[in-house]
Amino acid sequence: MPSARTHPVGILGFQAGEEVNTTSPMIRISELKLPLTALPVETRRAADAPTETDQDRLPTPHPVAALRALAAQALGIAEGQIAELQVFKRRFDARKAELLAVFICDLTLTDPAQEAELLAKFDQNPHINRTPDMSWHAPAHAPAGWPADQAERPVVVGFGPCGIFAALALAQLGLQPIVLERGRPVRQRTKDTWGLWRKKVLTPESNVQYGEGGAGLFSDGKLYSQIKDPRFLGRKVMQEFVDAGAPPEILYMAHPHIGTFKLVKVVEAMREKIIELGGEIRFEQRVTELLLEPATAGDAPEGFQPQRVRGLKVQDLASGEVQELAARRVVLALGHSSRDTFAMLHDAGVFLEPKPFSIGVRIEHPQSVIDQSLWGRHAGHPLLGAAAYKLVHHADNGRAVYSFCMCPGGTVVAATSEPNRVVTNGMSQYSRAERNANAGMVVAIDPSDYPLDAEAWIAAFGAADGARYVAEAQALQARGQTHALAGVVFQRQLESRAFEVGGRDYQAPGQLVGDFLAGKPSQQFGAVQPSYKPGVKLGDLSQVLPGFAVAAMREALPVFGRKIRGYDMADAVMTGVETRTSSPLRITRGEDCQSLNVAGLYPAGEGAGYAGGILSAGVDGIKVAEAIARAAVGTPEPA
Repeated sequence: MPSARTHPVGILGFQAGEEVNTTSPMIRISELKLPLTALPVETRRAADAPTETDQDRLPTPHPVAALRALAAQALGIAEGQIAELQVFKRRFDARKAELLAVFICDLTLTDPAQEAELLAKFDQNPHINRTPDMSWHAPAHAPAGWPADQAERPVVVGFGPCGIFAALALAQLGLQPIVLERGRPVRQRTKDTWGLWRKKVLTPESNVQYGEGGAGLFSDGKLYSQIKDPRFLGRKVMQEFVDAGAPPEILYMAHPHIGTFKLVKVVEAMREKIIELGGEIRFEQRVTELLLEPATAGDAPEGFQPQRVRGLKVQDLASGEVQELAARRVVLALGHSSRDTFAMLHDAGVFLEPKPFSIGVRIEHPQSVIDQSLWGRHAGHPLLGAAAYKLVHHADNGRAVYSFCMCPGGTVVAATSEPNRVVTNGMSQYSRAERNANAGMVVAIDPSDYPLDAEAWIAAFGAADGARYVAEAQALQARGQTHALAGVVFQRQLESRAFEVGGRDYQAPGQLVGDFLAGKPSQQFGAVQPSYKPGVKLGDLSQVLPGFAVAAMREALPVFGRKIRGYDMADAVMTGVETRTSSPLRITRGEDCQSLNVAGLYPAGEGAGYAGGILSAGVDGIKVAEAIARAAVGTPEPA
């Protein structure tokens, strides 16, 4: 077996230079295929509940004996020569009638010397490689007695997925971060969120968007991404979740998820870990002002007026008291809905730029329809669970229409964070056992679509700020540019319209697919009952969405129906509006992860425009924490 290795820097929670015993397998084999019938079958609960325990659903054992036989055959060796085999990933291939489970496995041999020989023998085989080192090799660790000056403690603004992992990594590196979260702790936040869903009472600072766990807490806990991740930081994110109580199978599932109820306990455990490592979490703390000071020209790229962070003004939302917090390094892990903070940053002169995002609706079908179309005769198999899909169509008007944040066996949820506006999102529990499947059906937009009329800007930001911002926007348009806050105006415009059409009580406007395609208002529900709470008011979604989006979606639905039988069924329900697919702007940063014109300011995650989902946000939080560690401790940039 491989001997212990000494790593030059910390790995996960270990101190720099600490010897770590590792038995990591040395050979990775992909595309090991077995029929579904060869896999052991688990016992699955019908539904999750807040009292769910770790014993309610045991992880599925792998068919290790069959996989060992396949691996030995692929390597041309006897099974007895394999000392250990571990499953790295498992996915399902339903392209043929006989559904297959496809595995990636890591293994060691009884004779370690033979591993190098086999790797050399199969060096041209794309399915046989050396197992990569997936450990976290952190860049630095704070020395004993750090910090001498409390202003050196990094401050993390926001405690969603990005903020959690930024704070955790900073704490593991000995930097004792301070976290400022405008929302409430996760359990109180959950009660506040249910207040909107059940009683139509919105708590503006504690809801689906704001609070411990971020927006990802109420979106199924999906843990997959298409980001490039050569350092396997995503693996660290997954392992930290497992260490905090997430199901171990998220490490090998091709499309892992945790589910909201499980995430509540996981997030609480991660908070406690940060505190144990010297971090500090402060809830109901809203940053109202960025305190800056002049900086040297070398602190900003050419063409930018250099400034440096010296602190923050922070309002305690419970008492109303505002205090200054000295800070030289601030992580902006805001999330994509921190619109008042975006405006504050703009007013402070922080470089922002508009970016594209997407708008649309949530569409619901019976989960059984999706299962039957995608899994065929295997639909209902307990290992497969509820089927997920991913669709895209490029419409004749130049718009891309695609599925977004698909939630198998889930519900559509009220996701607004602002009074008198309606926003939808999707959520699933771990079991994914609800009756309906839902997904965003959204249309891509870009800054050229954002409004320039004064009425829209004043409605979005109020009379004084709206008039000032629209004057800026019109001046920028004359130079062929778009105002950084223009996407926020478009979002608020659609969300306010949805509130009006939905009946002004946080019900959402909805329409049946058949009526949407026919261009007529819907009068009553059919076979599909919507899951959105507080409720759906049927009508005509063309009163809410832009004409180009309606036209593109009407073209896409029959196309999607040919890809997934039943997708364009007349009784499927569309609920509006979905507007927060990603941030409407980017807080642009340089290669050192700092703002282009404000030294010490580290934009990160979804709100800054550098992530899209829990996994990528967590990875970005770690990257930014590493950048801060290099700056604070003085370790040079990695090669």
